[in-house]
Parts: sequence; C-alpha cells; structure tokens
Amino acid sequence: MKLRDRGTSERAERIRFTSAILPRWARRTRSLDALLPILYLRGISMGDFQEALAALLGKDAPNLSPSVIARLKGDWQTDFERWQKRDLSARRYVYIWADGVYLQARLEPQAECMLVLIGATPEGKKELVGFQVGMRESAQSWRELLVDLKARGLTIAPELATGDGALGFWKALEEVSPTTRHQRCTVHKTVNVLDKLPKSVQPAAKADLREVWTAPDRTTAEAAIASFAEKYRAKYEKAVTCLVKDRDALLTFYDFPAEHWDHLRTSNPIESVFASVRHRTVRTKGALSQDTARLMVFKLVMAAAKTWRRLKGENQLPKVIDGVRFKDGIEVTTVDAKDAA
Repeated sequence: MKLRDRGTSERAERIRFTSAILPRWARRTRSLDALLPILYLRGISMGDFQEALAALLGKDAPNLSPSVIARLKGDWQTDFERWQKRDLSARRYVYIWADGVYLQARLEPQAECMLVLIGATPEGKKELVGFQVGMRESAQSWRELLVDLKARGLTIAPELATGDGALGFWKALEEVSPTTRHQRCTVHKTVNVLDKLPKSVQPAAKADLREVWTAPDRTTAEAAIASFAEKYRAKYEKAVTCLVKDRDALLTFYDFPAEHWDHLRTSNPIESVFASVRHRTVRTKGALSQDTARLMVFKLVMAAAKTWRRLKGENQLPKVIDGVRFKDGIEVTTVDAKDAA
C-alpha cells in the first residue's frame, strides 16, 4: 500500500506520513543490525530471520536474505576485531567487575569460557572493558587479557576489582595490577556456602548471610560472620570455612563510599547480561560454534551496555580517585592529632 503526504485543502496543514519503525529518510533502522544477534540469542535461527523480520517490517521488507545475514555477521566480526584493538590510553576505570562465563555451547571439547571485564568510568558510566575466550578461568588466560589491556594504554590501575572466587583472576590481577584492592562477590559466596549445607538448612543460612552483606558497618558485619560460624561450625564446618577464609575480601566495600556498595558487592552486572545467552544455548542444545558464540555475545553485551545503569553517588568517584579515605562508607574528614603532629 502506498501513502502520500496530502492536505485537506490548499491552506490546510499537510498531513505527513511518519513511519513508526524507521526515522525520516532512512531505508533501514540502525537498530536492525543490533536486533539480529538478539533475535538469534532469543532462539531464532539464521534461516528464520527472513520470516521473523518480515513479520515486523512487512513481507516485502528488503535486504533480509540469508546472504545479507551472512554479510552482517562479517560486519560483526570486523566490529569485534576493531574493538579488540582500540586505543585505551585516554580511558580510566575506577572499579572493574570480572567473571568467567560458561555457555555450554559447542566450544569444542575444551572447557573454554567467556572472560569478561566491565569497568566504571570516573563519570560513573559502566563500559565493557575486556572480552575474550579463555581456557577455563586460568591465571594465564586472565593474565593475557589484563596484559593486553595494559599494552593498549590502560596503565592506571582500578581502585577495586569485584569477582568470584576463581583463583586464576586474582592471581593474574596481583601480578599485573598489584595496587588494585579485592572484593569478593557476595552473591557467588552465598551460593558457594549454601552448596555445603543440606537443603533443609539453606533458607535459614541464607537469611543469616544476608545479615552479613547488609550490615551497616564493618564491625556489625564481622559480628554477623562470627555468629554464623558459631551457629553452624559444629555440624557444617566446610560451610563456615568457605565463608570465613575470605572474610577480609568480602568486606572491602566498607572502605568505599556507601553510595557504591550495591554496585561493588556483586559481579551480577555480568551475570545478568549472560542470562539471554544461556537461554539461547540451552534451547538449541549447544548450537553455537566458538566463533559464532563470541560474536553473538559481543553484540549482545554492546547492545545491553546502552541500558546499564550508572553508579549511584557518582560525585564520590573523584574522591576515590584522589585517595580520600572512607570508613564504613563515610568520608574520613578528621585527622588524628598524633598523625597531624
């Protein structure tokens, strides 16, 4: 059906047709290219793109042939390679979040995973910093990623890194960025502790652990850890050991602004992005090849990055950069008389 701009009379204001899908003068929405990997990850196969997009744009929608889809995939590869080589000399990240995500995709017989780093800029914006396929979560794989970022100009170390208990990342971080402080993800730690308890005990233990993570200050949190240990050690020593051995790293966030605590306590910003990826690989029973998985995940993360929420209390970030001390989330403004002397 064809539509024309028209007016009801010569003096009347013209009635212009405006597409609800495309901006003026555009033949194809810019978001269409970003939509394709998301459709794939949501369960639409390459061969079904024509039918799926025709339902959105009309049966005569142009440029939706399999050859065009393949060409777009080539463009994604080019975008990924360009992003991997970008100059980072003008970038700085106050905080970083790290995680290694297993997709259960067809990544050959080797136990490979996606190594992901997200960073918070001095303005409070979250960005994808590093991304590559690694061998498990080995120290060597993480070291290669961190060294590559440093070689491309990211020379200023983050103030804090948040991640799970994977020893490979922390070992590599100590070598490449020894001044960066460590914060263990409380969500991962909760899961690890509960796995060492019988199911009948887990609800109560989960509530006890929440008392630790939501304590208003370090003293209260340490008291809650001691209470947990006293309550469960007699029968469930492994669970208590799992918690207590990382006590200091679990409570590092108390030395940073309270406005940032919700962001710093967990690496869930990465986990949430990969929920759709896991959904796709489960539905297709591992239909992704290694290369396709990497490209699709990269496109999905870059699309999701546009909606990542900024850090609360971004006005506190310059203070963190300048080395201002915080105790229990509050800026330390008084100087001990002895230190002043």
